[in-house]
Amino acid sequence: MEKFDAKLKRIEELPLIEPDGGEHSESIADLVRRILTLLGEDPDRDGLRRTPERFEKALRFLTSGYHQDQDKVLNGAMFSVAYDQMVLVKDIEFHSLCEHHMLPFSGRVHVAYIPDKKVVGLSKIPRLVNMFARRLQIQERLTNQIAVAIQRKIAPLGVGVVIEARHMCMVMRGVEKQGSQAVTSAMLGEFRENQQTRKEFLSLLRGK
Repeated sequence: MEKFDAKLKRIEELPLIEPDGGEHSESIADLVRRILTLLGEDPDRDGLRRTPERFEKALRFLTSGYHQDQDKVLNGAMFSVAYDQMVLVKDIEFHSLCEHHMLPFSGRVHVAYIPDKKVVGLSKIPRLVNMFARRLQIQERLTNQIAVAIQRKIAPLGVGVVIEARHMCMVMRGVEKQGSQAVTSAMLGEFRENQQTRKEFLSLLRGK
């Protein structure tokens, strides 16, 4: 168990630096107006007059995961069961913002775990995914965060997470590969150590 806990520590997310709570002279909307001006636009023209406020409202929603607590998301939906076979929740849609360009990336998350006396309510797993997705992210970290959160909360025998996503920074700029998709995985416990368990998980995904 100590060896397994050490692995979790290596892949858990870096601590977030919380805002200092000080007064700021400019709002996000004010900064967006400046950006529009620097781009050569007129932020006061009809089509853009309310855009800064709309952008601020949208951005605050898309990053609302910073203000959610994973324990509160999962609490109240854990149950004791005599079941030790794989539980799979697949095709969970998500949308996030890439921390490198603040452009969207979106796709599907597949989560599996093998219970050890506890299961979590199925509706809570998509909520957990969306909590982490609503932060500035990279796909690799998002994959690990979901796996580690489930492992720490219900201590299953193992967790497997696979994410398939399209990144707008690839589609709209850079290599401009319209059909490109990034796939990442995180395997903990039985999913990392037992090849048969891992193969079963991946086989179930291929058959979707």
